[in-house]
Amino acid sequence: MIAQRTLEQWSASAADSVALAVEGALLGVTESGARARLVETLGLVPGRIPERLLRAVAVDGSESAEARAAAVAGLGDRVANDTNVRIVTDLSFGTDELADVARLALFDLTSASYPRPPWSQGTTVAQLFLHADIDGELSRVGSGDNGGIATLLVRLGDALVAGHRAGGVDVNSRSDLNATDQVERVLTLSRGSSETALSCLTEVSSTLSGHAFAAVPFLGGVVPAADAWPRRIQAQRGIRRVLRAAGTVDAIHLRMADIGSLAAATVARELDIPIVFTVAPDPHAVIDSLERSGSLTRANFGTVDEAEHFWFRSRLVQRLAADAAHTVFFPRPDLERDMRELVGIDINAHPERHTVVAEGIDLSVIEKSLAEALEPRVGASIVPATAELDDLLRMLPERRRRLPLLISVGRLHRVKGMASLVEAWAADPTLHEGSNLLIVGGDLEHPSPDEQEQLTRIDAALPLASAAENGLLLAGHRANDTVARWLVAARFGRVGLCAPHGAYVCASVKEEFGLALLEAMATGLPVVAPDAGGPATYVENGVTGFLVDTASAGELARGITSALDIAVGPFGREYADRGRTMVEENFTIQAMACSLTDVYRDVARAEETATWELKAS
Repeated sequence: MIAQRTLEQWSASAADSVALAVEGALLGVTESGARARLVETLGLVPGRIPERLLRAVAVDGSESAEARAAAVAGLGDRVANDTNVRIVTDLSFGTDELADVARLALFDLTSASYPRPPWSQGTTVAQLFLHADIDGELSRVGSGDNGGIATLLVRLGDALVAGHRAGGVDVNSRSDLNATDQVERVLTLSRGSSETALSCLTEVSSTLSGHAFAAVPFLGGVVPAADAWPRRIQAQRGIRRVLRAAGTVDAIHLRMADIGSLAAATVARELDIPIVFTVAPDPHAVIDSLERSGSLTRANFGTVDEAEHFWFRSRLVQRLAADAAHTVFFPRPDLERDMRELVGIDINAHPERHTVVAEGIDLSVIEKSLAEALEPRVGASIVPATAELDDLLRMLPERRRRLPLLISVGRLHRVKGMASLVEAWAADPTLHEGSNLLIVGGDLEHPSPDEQEQLTRIDAALPLASAAENGLLLAGHRANDTVARWLVAARFGRVGLCAPHGAYVCASVKEEFGLALLEAMATGLPVVAPDAGGPATYVENGVTGFLVDTASAGELARGITSALDIAVGPFGREYADRGRTMVEENFTIQAMACSLTDVYRDVARAEETATWELKAS
């Protein structure tokens, strides 16, 4: 990726030289992936030489589909002359993936950018996470990289445009907001197929208010976030297509130091869209945690960084923060110190550019699940989600069905610590014999490399073939509504299948905030959480949960034991109500939407003022 960016920058002043050099390289390369990368690089070089080569590769049936697709996509970024349009149009009539790419390229060649329609009064905001398949139903949450961020973007987008109440204040009916200050449209971008990317453009191009979902297509299979950097051009092209189709976009909110944010920042600069960036000490907090545990040292940093790209990502965070029109921070116990020491940002230097915003959850899902458990309707059948849990619990031997349930929800990734949790639980005889453990997350049928690494570690701690016999249940990824019902079941139990008074455990290496933790606390479960980052701002240690060093198996096990003791103790209900009230008063998705509405309003106003002053001068 870095080499390709370098050639792209050189081509601005030496286009012919770069084009001839890449053409020469193509003569000696036969591997399809390498040829596709070279062809993609040609698409970045201006001039007639690379355009001629792109046309030749696009129509050459002897070339690999991957290389031809790169050529066709590159033509979509060129001038819409007769030859380019004819080639792309002819290829678009096929039925294979190349035809899907050609149809997108034809859209890129022929679509126009439209100004904001006169009837549109509110702001339009874009947000993205390209390592997940995000849909409005949250059907893939917990699989691969479809973690809490996917849930957050769906719930937040809905809350921004819906006008729900947050702490007694209607997001889109506040007295201090007029129509132009409201968030009228939200565009949520994630990965998808070329076919999906094309079909979503109709909804994205609509001028109607609401929450729309758009796909950024990638050729090839899903890859882990750490290996996605070479997809920069595909990401930029897909993001640019969506933002152009949407018309006027007032702000784009970036949240991760990943390829999606890198690509989106580039496109935002091209289209003059202001950036709002949520600054988290990531990967800084991971580096700090690994260093404290002794697994990351000066001696092995280079080897680890080759896979994790810590150095590049930490610099990317600083660059995005510097370029952003406004930055958002998660609450942390010592925010000023952490930002200064871990990230190198002095938030007191320009306080008007920074806002602290807590994440939030949708309490309606939790409230519905609690009502079903506490006030079951006479004669009502068990809801499918609860029936699924019952089927899982029946896999336990009879002797273990009288035990409380520990539950942890998240991706199967080393940062989330799922294998570490199983290791700590299985190694403590009292804990293992006194509770069952339910892990919710991951694609168990087709695990990614990250997921397989965690499964291998779990198998070494407790053989997967006999996991249920020993009290371990792996459920794979489940929808957010299903998880809510399972959390409630962990608290109140299931007759004949699991005892009440369970607990929620988050064994993450680091947790910037922790949506699943908040959902667990909203059900009244005591929680175990990392003692660093966001959880320390809302977990009342020893009351609503326990903050522990998750790198220590012994400390993690002791925290879980203490959480179970609290749940069954004399103050269990009082503490549960305390945790639930805390979430209701401070961490709803509607409250988060209110705070961000103010941020987006200020950014949009500042951009309008700057544009007017520039035109006036």
